[in-house]
Amino acid sequence: MNTQKKITGILCFLQCFVLTVLAESLPKDTIFRYLASKANYEEENIPNYDLPNPLIMKNGSTINTLKQWNQKRRPELLRLFETEMFGKAPKHPKDMHFKILTEDKNALGGIATRKEVSVYLTKSDKHYFTVLIYIPNKRSGAVPLFFGLNFKGNHTISLDPGISYPTPEKQKEFLWKRLPPRGIAAARWPIEMLMENGYALATIYRGDIDPDFDDAFKNGVHPLFYKKGQHHPANDEWGTIAAWAWAMSCAMNYFETDKDINTSQVAVFGHSRHGKAALWAGATDQRFAMIISNCSGCGGAALSRRAIGETIQAVNQQFPHWFCRNFRKYNSKENTLPFDQHELIALLAPRPVYIASATEDQWADPKGEFLSGVHATPVYEFIFGAKGLDAKEMPPSDTPLQDGSIAYHIRSGRHDITQYDWKQYVKFADKWFRK
Repeated sequence: MNTQKKITGILCFLQCFVLTVLAESLPKDTIFRYLASKANYEEENIPNYDLPNPLIMKNGSTINTLKQWNQKRRPELLRLFETEMFGKAPKHPKDMHFKILTEDKNALGGIATRKEVSVYLTKSDKHYFTVLIYIPNKRSGAVPLFFGLNFKGNHTISLDPGISYPTPEKQKEFLWKRLPPRGIAAARWPIEMLMENGYALATIYRGDIDPDFDDAFKNGVHPLFYKKGQHHPANDEWGTIAAWAWAMSCAMNYFETDKDINTSQVAVFGHSRHGKAALWAGATDQRFAMIISNCSGCGGAALSRRAIGETIQAVNQQFPHWFCRNFRKYNSKENTLPFDQHELIALLAPRPVYIASATEDQWADPKGEFLSGVHATPVYEFIFGAKGLDAKEMPPSDTPLQDGSIAYHIRSGRHDITQYDWKQYVKFADKWFRK
């Protein structure tokens, strides 16, 4: 038996070593294909696991009241997620300030006002990121806002010629070999539909905050906060996902100065890796009134202990910059985690949260995403007296569950954010913001 354990340990070490070499030397799509080919997708192969109870403290005491949740368990869970997964982020910079760079009150054929706002992180204007905002012109007073990150640049979410391209200095900083075409991602951003329904939209290019590649944290926001002699975040300090979430919280400070935005009705959303960031932004900044996770998978809404599709090891090998170094301790050791992702959902309570999956996105473990909503429900119901996810079994595809504070759907199709998804999010927002 001991010999078998040694052999298993050696094989695990060799696999980890091979994946590390691959991560450093091969293109990301090649690494993904390798990891995806080795992944488990069968329910019967999921290891036995016991989920931690979100209402039981690490010391074994039970949480029975709202006061206990707010003063004891919620801070404990936040601290665990900070130190063991996302990494601790700094406070908002004291010299942060804002500047409206452009404003067009006749954008999109007159239906919207477009603003581009720089969020400066120091006294000087050198270090900043740019928020693109569309506000419906047909409005009476401040309007609710959908807010999320984009993958390829603000100018890619629409064919609107008024959206500024990043400066040449920024493009160099992004390491772009070529400028992504204007409007290339417009299918994912139904701006006109949102304007017609009375919602504003804001977005930031994620690379304007921190690059989505492992640069040893030499670029992006991290160096602005290093202590003297520091050249890399400590093992429990922020990775890229936490940096994105932190910047979204900084942007919220600007929204609070904009009279056209109802900052009590800001829905933070994200697709895929941006869904992970949206969930963490919602957990760490309770000013976000609604949180939407679209196909966020491992490290997002999916339960880690199921170890199906994308796993902690797969994430840490393919994207070593996403989370803090401490998270690597749990590669192939999911059962040793002091938390699981249902407790990230629980940190959003009592605010409404929408979890969405796709039938062909088995890499993101749709059932694991659904189960996070199920197992976060006791916090909503027992502590806050609110209905959580109103189901124990996954619904059929394209059959949204929106009766409770936790909503869920699994859409037909692939890993994407589509018009169908957006229609559900608007319907859910209407339920909570149009009372």
